[in-house]
Amino acid sequence: MQKMLKGKHVAFIGGDARQLEVIKCCIELHAKVSLIGFDNLQSTFNGASKKDLTMDLLETVDMLILPILGTDEEGCINSIFTTEKIVLTEEHIASLPTHAMVYAGIAKTYLKNICHKHSIQLVELLKRDDVAIYNSIPTVEGALMMAIQHTDFTIHGSTCAVLGLGRVGMTLCRTLKALGAQVKVGVRSASLMARGVEMGLIPFYMDELPQQVSDVNILFNTVPAMVVTDKVLNHMSCHAVIIDLASKPGGVDFSFAEKRGIKAMLAPSLPGIVASKTAGRILAQTMTRLLMKEYEGDSDR
Repeated sequence: MQKMLKGKHVAFIGGDARQLEVIKCCIELHAKVSLIGFDNLQSTFNGASKKDLTMDLLETVDMLILPILGTDEEGCINSIFTTEKIVLTEEHIASLPTHAMVYAGIAKTYLKNICHKHSIQLVELLKRDDVAIYNSIPTVEGALMMAIQHTDFTIHGSTCAVLGLGRVGMTLCRTLKALGAQVKVGVRSASLMARGVEMGLIPFYMDELPQQVSDVNILFNTVPAMVVTDKVLNHMSCHAVIIDLASKPGGVDFSFAEKRGIKAMLAPSLPGIVASKTAGRILAQTMTRLLMKEYEGDSDR
């Protein structure tokens, strides 16, 4: 197992500090590692080499690892390790071997389309339950950090509302309750209503949200849709704090919150900000498991 990637070529294109942990893992597993868009990387990795993005290079790649956000709709890739613009084109994807796998946290339509067109398997890591549940831990720690920084009262004894009882919402509710907060949770189904009761929370249906927020000190949103509207904000105290954990553009009417004097913050990608090493290890462990199954002929990817 320790040499399971021996003879395999893994290429990284751009990214942030989370990628560094994945790079370390691939080197430890004896992969050949190429780094594209890492020109300004201060630390050096024995066993990895910096390369340019070329068709010739990609023709030899078994595993292509993109940043968490993948590409934008024009193919541009973000990297904190270079000032150069990196664009992944259809021609680049077409040059990959048919057995190659492309990894990203999430993929926009552009990346999905070009991978599908050329029959290249694309793995969206953040859509996997295991990665999302592990990631909920640093996400919640980051959310609590922000809540503490932007309030002048303790979480203990406060009234908190969490919108959504998914993978992040469940971890957040448990943690807030353990800290001594009164925790309300907004849900959309009868099964989640029951789960909220079982957890000792105060569940309510999302269509009741305007009536549920008048006594809320801190509201955490995990729903990736506009749910905290002007109607909701009009019922909130101007001293409340809102932390939106949903992906951009979030689920809060930020301009109206500002008009009302309510402090509202969008906080996506917290794992990479507050715990990049842990977040990187989560990704590395997941990709290693997937590769192990891939090379053993397992169909579970």
